[in-house]
Amino acid sequence: MDVIKDMVADKPVVIFSKSSCCVSFSIKSLISSFGANPTVYEIDQISNGTQVERELLQLGSQPTVPAVFIGQKFIGGAHKIMSLHVQNELPTLLLNARAIWIWTPKKDS
Repeated sequence: MDVIKDMVADKPVVIFSKSSCCVSFSIKSLISSFGANPTVYEIDQISNGTQVERELLQLGSQPTVPAVFIGQKFIGGAHKIMSLHVQNELPTLLLNARAIWIWTPKKDS
């Protein structure tokens, strides 16, 4: 777990992804839509990608990507992130991790 620990250290949001994964793209877009600037590691394009993928599996990331860390804590994959978004809890996590500084919910018309 040391490789992942080092990769997420001091970064408010980290997403482990694969360049060909459309679900990963959607999660990156969602988090960016709040104004966050996530650090993204495309594990199919980095030299230690196989080792990173093994560590993600050990953390319980099934499938391995996308794997999202907010505030250096493993949050989960696409299902968990979408659940947090629907429950309106994702912005709070991003604020607490200082990935975003301000967030105003959209008002229904």
